[in-house]
Amino acid sequence: MYNVIIHGACGHMGRAVAEICKADPYVQVAAGIDAMGGESADFPIYTDISACTEMADAIIDFSTASAVDELLAYGTERGIPMVICTTGLSETQVQSIKEASEQVAILRSGNMSLGINLLLKLVKEASAALVPNGYDPEIVEMHHNRKLDAPSGTALMLADSINEAQNNSLHYVTDRSTRREKRDPKEIGISALRGGTVVGEHRVLFAGQDEVIEIKHTAYSRAIFAKGAVSAAKFLAGRAPGLYDMSAVIDEM
Repeated sequence: MYNVIIHGACGHMGRAVAEICKADPYVQVAAGIDAMGGESADFPIYTDISACTEMADAIIDFSTASAVDELLAYGTERGIPMVICTTGLSETQVQSIKEASEQVAILRSGNMSLGINLLLKLVKEASAALVPNGYDPEIVEMHHNRKLDAPSGTALMLADSINEAQNNSLHYVTDRSTRREKRDPKEIGISALRGGTVVGEHRVLFAGQDEVIEIKHTAYSRAIFAKGAVSAAKFLAGRAPGLYDMSAVIDEM
């Protein structure tokens, strides 16, 4: 039996993780952490992470960027592996995660979906073949009207995959409204749309002479992210310290 703590337990994703755990006979939620508080019939919820004394095999984090620093301190102090799914992190926080991974196993991903992680590989291959031949890469993402960060963590992951295939020689442009000039062939354009209840949509376009190649992923339910996070928590349980990603989880499936 795997015991997990849900960090951000009362949010949309935290509740989705709890539902996935409830349906999995090999996983149970030991406790939840949420600054806004809440009640649960199945497990206790703490507003202060330091008050949580339950033992766990892993922590699943779907909180906010402002809560990640305290999570890292808690996880490293108690030696609990962490699945960090929160996006919008600063460069300082990313560095803190790398440092914490020297003491405890951490898996960080801007998107826990199997489909998205496969898409990352496809986009990298497409970039290697198309960008040197004059195709311009553009990313368009859309999410619900409550999402706080833009562009999405997944959009940046996709941009990174495109860029890795070009030896990181490209730069990212998220706003063209303040300039009046033609498109730089060394840029990756990233556009963010927000509205309604859209769970997540990502389109990667390679626009060339007289043709456009588009690769698209649409999420119809948060359950796909919650399921991936639970799979990642199982993967991390008992792992040696280190920084892992979803590709390692997929390889073991």
